[in-house]
Amino acid sequence: MSNEPKPPFDTPQQPIPGSSEAMNPKPDHGEDSYKGSGKLEGKKALITGGDSGIGRAVALGFAREGADVLVSYLSEHEDAQETKRLVEAAGRQCILVAGDISKREHCKDLVKQAVEAFGRIDVLVNNAAHQDTFEKIEDIPDEEWEVTLATNISAMFYITKAAVPHMKEGSSIINTSSINADTPSPILLAYATTKGAIQNFGAGLAQMLAERGIRVNTVAPGPVWTPLIPSTMPAENVKNFGKQVPMARPAQPKELIAPYVMLASDEASYISGATIAVTGGKPII
Repeated sequence: MSNEPKPPFDTPQQPIPGSSEAMNPKPDHGEDSYKGSGKLEGKKALITGGDSGIGRAVALGFAREGADVLVSYLSEHEDAQETKRLVEAAGRQCILVAGDISKREHCKDLVKQAVEAFGRIDVLVNNAAHQDTFEKIEDIPDEEWEVTLATNISAMFYITKAAVPHMKEGSSIINTSSINADTPSPILLAYATTKGAIQNFGAGLAQMLAERGIRVNTVAPGPVWTPLIPSTMPAENVKNFGKQVPMARPAQPKELIAPYVMLASDEASYISGATIAVTGGKPII
């Protein structure tokens, strides 16, 4: 039986994009539990949204499996420095790049910096996302709709388009979707819309890149205990976050490491075009 925290939670509300340190309980990224075994030895990875949550856990996991990483993040400098500390403690290189991936030129610059540092990109993890909650469609500002699409799906296109020329046969692209792609939450209308688009983007891209030997897969998490939750959701939703799935709790970020490591590794050489659900027992169709 899992000993991970279950709701109700008593954690303070935060401004977007939130911070791990202010959360109660603090998210577990695998700091004290994840052990690597060389599955990604010598690989070079670019991870967006790597300052906290799933992105930090993936950066930690990749580093302990032997990969160097470039971590892209918006402006959460303190959280990003903690990710860097964890990666470097594993003996791997960590490059931090702050900036707004809703801007096309920044997406291109991220790839440029990764290639300048590493010479190539073996694994691209498109993980960064923006969300906010609204009760009615009339309440969603046009600017909110536009920034959500720009951050969650357009950035994925621009970063991937720039990265692919620097990816060799055997490389891997992993996109973070969501259970919202299949069962959209109405209060997350813009976010859920982008997550459905991400799933289709990955499925089509996997077919497009197959002849070049580049694999493309999607991870679809259910509820995960990250700073996005107390910074974007109503207090009652935060208090009971994760209660709705069969396991009756949210995932800790560390519980997402395994599928990303597997999909990034050479052992997954015949897995492409797949969506891996990490949803606490709630099926996706």
